Amino acid sequence: MNLYKTITTLKNPLSTSTEELSWKQIALPLILSIGFSLFYSFLALQKGLRTAYVAQDDAREYVFWMQKFVDPELFQHDLIADYFQSITPWGYASLYKIMAYFGVEPLLLSKIIPTFLGLIITIYCFYLCIKIFPFPGAAFLITLLLNQSLWFKSDLVSATPKSFFTPIFLAFIYYLITGSWLNLCLLIILAGLFYPPLILICLGILLIRLRDHYLWVMAITGLAFLVMLPYILNSAQFGPVVTATQAFKMPELWPGGRHPFFHPNPLRFWLIGQHSGILPPLMPPLIWLGLFFPLLRRKVHKFPLMNLVNPQAKILSQIIIVSLTLFFTAHAVILKLFFPTRYTIHTFRIVMAIAAGMTLAVILDCLLRTYRQKHQSWRLGLAITLTSVLLLYPHLSGRFPTTDYRASTASALYEYLQQQPKDSLIATLSDEADNIPTFAQRPILVGREYALPFHLGYYTQIRQRTIDLIQAQYSPDLTSAKQLIQKYGVDFWLVETTSFKVEYLTSKTWLKSFQPVFTATVNNLSSEKTPALATVTKACAVVETENFLLLKAECIINW
Repeated sequence: MNLYKTITTLKNPLSTSTEELSWKQIALPLILSIGFSLFYSFLALQKGLRTAYVAQDDAREYVFWMQKFVDPELFQHDLIADYFQSITPWGYASLYKIMAYFGVEPLLLSKIIPTFLGLIITIYCFYLCIKIFPFPGAAFLITLLLNQSLWFKSDLVSATPKSFFTPIFLAFIYYLITGSWLNLCLLIILAGLFYPPLILICLGILLIRLRDHYLWVMAITGLAFLVMLPYILNSAQFGPVVTATQAFKMPELWPGGRHPFFHPNPLRFWLIGQHSGILPPLMPPLIWLGLFFPLLRRKVHKFPLMNLVNPQAKILSQIIIVSLTLFFTAHAVILKLFFPTRYTIHTFRIVMAIAAGMTLAVILDCLLRTYRQKHQSWRLGLAITLTSVLLLYPHLSGRFPTTDYRASTASALYEYLQQQPKDSLIATLSDEADNIPTFAQRPILVGREYALPFHLGYYTQIRQRTIDLIQAQYSPDLTSAKQLIQKYGVDFWLVETTSFKVEYLTSKTWLKSFQPVFTATVNNLSSEKTPALATVTKACAVVETENFLLLKAECIINW
């Protein structure tokens, strides 16, 4: 398609809409966009289905307890399962419950969902871009950049509530621009049911754009409150949420802890902190071309394709304003609105992808148009280079798609535990604790993945359990182990072949938060004091593999 000819033949670019573009103009870019989305999803799905025991890192937190939808006897009266059920949005859980009714197991569904979400994202992103910049080629570039950026991170592939942010938000912005009030109300409901923090962003944008429609804004705000109320009440049962003063004193929220938020370096904290920084780690590199979009808009005489950008593009700056407002508000009320980056990372990715795609389209148009006029080969070479980088960089980066799928080879362990009573409780300090609830479908006493230090009603119990487990596993007196078994009703105790070496314990950085017991235990191991539990591992093992020994708690009690 001749880009320059397209511009000159449009009588009024500012009024051009999707309806004025023929299906023939839209079809190929849209099909290509969908094709790339499916291709990236297929690459991720290959990783997710490569072995029987594979689960996405974050999905393990949300999916394990939903196995109750298949077998209601699982995870009954389990602290960890009850907690994660309480913080799981109702709509998200209901989706898994409905699919379980039709025979789709939660773990399998978590690997399939990203494909469908990717398609929804692609279609809404494409048509939204047509509304802002009615040039199908640019819409293709934008959707491609957004898909690449999403698959460079594990947010979409996790199939957790945050995976639903982008499709719901893109649909919200699309219907906001088209003025569909009914659909806006529906999406506010979906936001509350799947990812409640998104409601705050949507309401902020509505307040900016619809100041004169205060009745609609009030009605939608009331609807949002009603939708969020069940989520607030459910999560409150494990409250209260840690205060700013408490959080600042918790080693769990500092570097090396389970969920690092604070950092001694202020610049690192405010700029690039994983949960606190304002600069998002966006990929691929071409997405940062979006920073040049405002500059190019001022140079319409040099970049005539910019004439196609219509006034609806101001939605991008409005999204940024709302996101930054919520970002700093979340910092001001530390952890009350959870991590500040929740309000920027997803929106910045969308805005940057749209701005970068438009910028790239304008640059390519300029290069090709001037090449035809002046026959300067370097311009053609630069256009080919930019296009090649766009298409090939992800596959040459060595980490695309990023899935964070965690595979385990402890099949013998899982198969044995699956044959045990469904309320069998496993105590372990091994990282394998993160996999047992998902793969063996049995509850654990503690586990790094599940030690979230935000709701004190939950974490106080987890902290005490962890302290008790460290003391019992490394005590020179077996009485401590027996007391732990009786106190919590432990049925099995999982240790690794290296569990009683000091290097094993010091490598568990998240355990360093449990002072003073952690330091005392390390000192005892360093002085070569033999833990009593180490003397019974062979005698009490019911499963023994190259790396693990599963001990029968009854054997320890009777020793």
